[in-house]
Amino acid sequence: MQKLIKTLPLVIALTVVGGCVYKRDLPQGNYITEGMVQQLQPGMSRAQVVDVMGRPLLEAPFNANQWDYVFRLDEAYGGVQQRRVTLTFDGERLVNVQREGDFSEDIELRPQNGVGPAIEGADPMGELPATQPEAAPEAAPDAGGTLPRGGEPATTEPLAQ
Repeated sequence: MQKLIKTLPLVIALTVVGGCVYKRDLPQGNYITEGMVQQLQPGMSRAQVVDVMGRPLLEAPFNANQWDYVFRLDEAYGGVQQRRVTLTFDGERLVNVQREGDFSEDIELRPQNGVGPAIEGADPMGELPATQPEAAPEAAPDAGGTLPRGGEPATTEPLAQ
């Protein structure tokens, strides 16, 4: 009986802790906003579309004239939001914009503090000294063409055996 009394709280604690799973929002794909889609106009070049929307998530393998931008947000304790924009080109010019999903309000991506790798150049603790970027090394002056590219002196003598 005493063994049961000692074991029961441990079993209950492990069961409760097992139910406390960390979940986070999971954004995937190209982040698409209503403003980005409104900037798209028929007749735009592919380069202009890339400037507005970024590179497409999918380019149709059998039809190079169709680009797909897909965004999906699986909220930790909410639902799933999905948006898709399909762009059709005729040669190098945009001819059709087709959208799926709710674009009426912008999706708020909350920062996940402390999760994932640090941003390059960021100092989260404020402890690193500020440094200037290193200057590129200067090239050695040309020696008048007497040295070949490998750095070995040029020689016309046969090798000694």
